[in-house]
Amino acid sequence: IGYSTCHWCHVMERESFENTETARLMNEVFVSIKVDREERPDIDNIYMLVCQLITGSGGWPLSIVMTPDKKPFFAGTYFPPDSRYGRIGFKDLIINIDLAWKNKRNEINESVEQISDYLRQINSTGSTTSLGTEILDSAFDQYERRYDSIHGGFGRAPKFPSPHNLMFLLRFWKRTGNSKALEMVTHTLTEMSKGGMYDHIGFGFHRYSTDDKWLVPHFEKMLYDQALLAITYTEAYQVTREKEFKRIAEEIIEYVLRDMTSPLGGFYSAEDADSEGMEGKFYVWSKSEFYEILDEDDAGFAVRIFNVNESGNYNDEAAGQQGRANILHLSENRSATAKTFEVTEGEFNTRYERIRSRIFNHRSKRIHPHKDDKILCDWNGLMIAALSIAGRAFSNSKFILAAEKAVGFINQYLQDDATKLLHHFRDGSSAVAANLDDYAFLIWGLLELYRSTFKKAYLADSINLTDSVLKYFTDEKNGGFYFSPEFGEQMLIRTKEIYDGAIPSGNSVMLNNLIRLYRITSNSEYDIFAKQLIDSFSSSISKAPTSSAFLLSSLEYLYSGSAEIIIAGTSFDENAAKIA
Repeated sequence: IGYSTCHWCHVMERESFENTETARLMNEVFVSIKVDREERPDIDNIYMLVCQLITGSGGWPLSIVMTPDKKPFFAGTYFPPDSRYGRIGFKDLIINIDLAWKNKRNEINESVEQISDYLRQINSTGSTTSLGTEILDSAFDQYERRYDSIHGGFGRAPKFPSPHNLMFLLRFWKRTGNSKALEMVTHTLTEMSKGGMYDHIGFGFHRYSTDDKWLVPHFEKMLYDQALLAITYTEAYQVTREKEFKRIAEEIIEYVLRDMTSPLGGFYSAEDADSEGMEGKFYVWSKSEFYEILDEDDAGFAVRIFNVNESGNYNDEAAGQQGRANILHLSENRSATAKTFEVTEGEFNTRYERIRSRIFNHRSKRIHPHKDDKILCDWNGLMIAALSIAGRAFSNSKFILAAEKAVGFINQYLQDDATKLLHHFRDGSSAVAANLDDYAFLIWGLLELYRSTFKKAYLADSINLTDSVLKYFTDEKNGGFYFSPEFGEQMLIRTKEIYDGAIPSGNSVMLNNLIRLYRITSNSEYDIFAKQLIDSFSSSISKAPTSSAFLLSSLEYLYSGSAEIIIAGTSFDENAAKIA
């Protein structure tokens, strides 16, 4: 199990799956099945859970060995082609599994049953726990303890952007007035946007930072990161009115609309970390290149701003310029840099943009990383939400129109009927039934688009899709929602998730949707399902609150209350329209 823009998936593919000897061994011992985790997240969810159970960790490429009736007994992630340094290679692993299957079948069967028993228990709910505002205080304390006061972010390397953590802290600050919460958000967003994690030339964020300074990224770019970070920078701007946050949000969206949008209006999934078989080659620079592209004065200016030097800062052999490759990054934000150069901010920005454009145009001639042109319903829902929020906050009709066009795409290509969605679209076809994330994220996007346009059709669509979630995904015994629908393909189990990974869990987002819809429609059924969802996961959340940051944001919304404002006037009343 892997995905199109996964660097180590490509490495194992080249080293093992495309190797004649290894392929012969695989075909002799296994019936080999390759799965794109983004096309089939329902399959990936189950077997990633198995991998974490067996090994204590997970990741991709994910290697699972199962019995013919799909019961897993071995799991691992990346394996080198040959055994070395005490680590088993993939060829030796195949031989060992073959011997075990032939000679230790009873032990394998026992392992299979133990794993199956665990999976059967996974959705059972323990005793419910009351979740009051104290759980929000506990989460804040945990974030504060893990906070990196020097470089921003939480914990040690590798560092992930995890924007839903920052969304919660913004809401915690709003309710409590705790200045430390706001400081953690603004400092983290500032440091991330200065580092190599951010593409200063073409915009958009890379997947994560391999170091604690946000300098050396894993270079792939994911649509969901762009969407969630655009929302977070927009919300930070709304709080602080710091123009740097607005600029970053707008640049992220510019990247998505320029490079990640299909002619039909849907948004592509990702761009690879690799080009020409080398990670990061598209994005790194030697000092001499700047002097070839720019005149000497501008080159000197750019070298200082982007911290480019002769020796480089990226010593990965895959860069192809070992010892000379530079990942561009800023030492301080633009306002501070303008002061360093003793020019006005306007003068600095004009020159900066002229130079950036010339570098961008030159970079465009390089061989581009592979683009994963799958269009996923759930990630598109996140991008629709981001465009709607940013369009509303910045009074940008272009963003709103892009969100509306994406909704039109989903209505045309990713709907089985008026109440059932499809998960992905590629090459003119879409066949896989949608999962909870597809519904939850799209409902969120529709609610944000309704707030930005007040077009009743978007509210109606969000209600219809919510009713489908209640009908097809509800765990009637324990509360909450399964990841796959009741009419979906039969799997080992129906998983039910509350923990946030790179994206929030579908249950966390559905809680937010249910609370909003209850307050908009006064339909008490939504309130009942929201309370059942909270009860279903209350024990898990109380043990690890920061693992469900988006749900904590929903609880902040629940406990903060809301006001109803009725604006009376005709549809032609300009003053009423302005207020609305």
